Amino acid sequence: MTRSEQPVIETVPRRRGRAWVCSIAVVAAVGAAVAVAVTRSAGGVAEETEHKRVAGTALVERKTLQETVTSPGSLSYGGASGLDAGRAGTVTRLPREGGRVKIGDVLYAIDNQPVVLLRGRLPAWRAFKSDMSDGPDVQQLEGNLKTLGYFTGTPDTRFDWYTKAAILRWQDALGVKETGSIDHGLVVFAPGEVRVAETVARVGDQVGTGTAVLRLSGLDRIVTVELPTAKQALAKVRGKVTVNLLVGKATTGTISKVGAPRQQKGGDGKGIVVPVTITLDHPAAAGRLQEISVSVDFPTASRKNVLTVPIAALIALPKSGYGVEVVRNTGATETVAVKTGLFAGGSVEVTGDGLDTGQKVVVPAL
Repeated sequence: MTRSEQPVIETVPRRRGRAWVCSIAVVAAVGAAVAVAVTRSAGGVAEETEHKRVAGTALVERKTLQETVTSPGSLSYGGASGLDAGRAGTVTRLPREGGRVKIGDVLYAIDNQPVVLLRGRLPAWRAFKSDMSDGPDVQQLEGNLKTLGYFTGTPDTRFDWYTKAAILRWQDALGVKETGSIDHGLVVFAPGEVRVAETVARVGDQVGTGTAVLRLSGLDRIVTVELPTAKQALAKVRGKVTVNLLVGKATTGTISKVGAPRQQKGGDGKGIVVPVTITLDHPAAAGRLQEISVSVDFPTASRKNVLTVPIAALIALPKSGYGVEVVRNTGATETVAVKTGLFAGGSVEVTGDGLDTGQKVVVPAL
């Protein structure tokens, strides 16, 4: 090797009384937060250092910190329930899974007789015909026929000529035999429109009264969580939560129902949980997702409009407490002692003399 090929070794002058030691400090606040702490053998707080290579920086920000507890949950369509055949026969028509059935539309068909969805809280427990006794189910039927444009009078509890005439017009529109009566099992009452969650039977199946045919659900997707009773206080009706749908994708939700404590589903069945129902504030955020596992962040503590830095920016001071290294415009760093507050979401609330929004702090690289 010639003299010109000799490697150049850059020397760094030693300075007494100042040594840097990198260590990992565990900062506890509701959970354990891991931060890189930098200690020095000598030197004081708020002392400006010479220029040195900074591994990374982050801005001091003023924002709201929200501390949360996360629990697993599931996203699905609410109000799922089974629908059984109201009469015996052969299944000749079924709806599309995932499809929507409106009031007045056909749910399925038995022996080529359409079973129609109507609105109502009372179930259909008998046939509708001229010699039937008065009842609220008659008024419920007439109300539907009026909404659909076939009943001209005022709905009441009595099956009369006006009822029969309306049924005849309705049957004509459906394209079925016009009898002026409705056999039991040919109408299904529900609180509103439904979604077909699953077709249990198949076209051509022979079914009897009470045989499962469909599974129906509501039109809206909801999130359900089984909270341990120890965390029951986190769930309050109309409370706001964050629903984590996929990695990096989240939306907000509102607690719509908190149920009574019950045994946990699955597992050993020994745990007592509180069922919590959450409505998505922005359903479109879920896209086409359905029947998936999610996680839900329940807020526990909040600090508004506070100065924050990344937890990793904290350094342990020689005597006690914490500080941050502020990068000045000259490129030099200055250690500022800080008092920590709430830890949440990878950030920590800090207060310190001279610390302000927009300043850069050192975030060591691990």
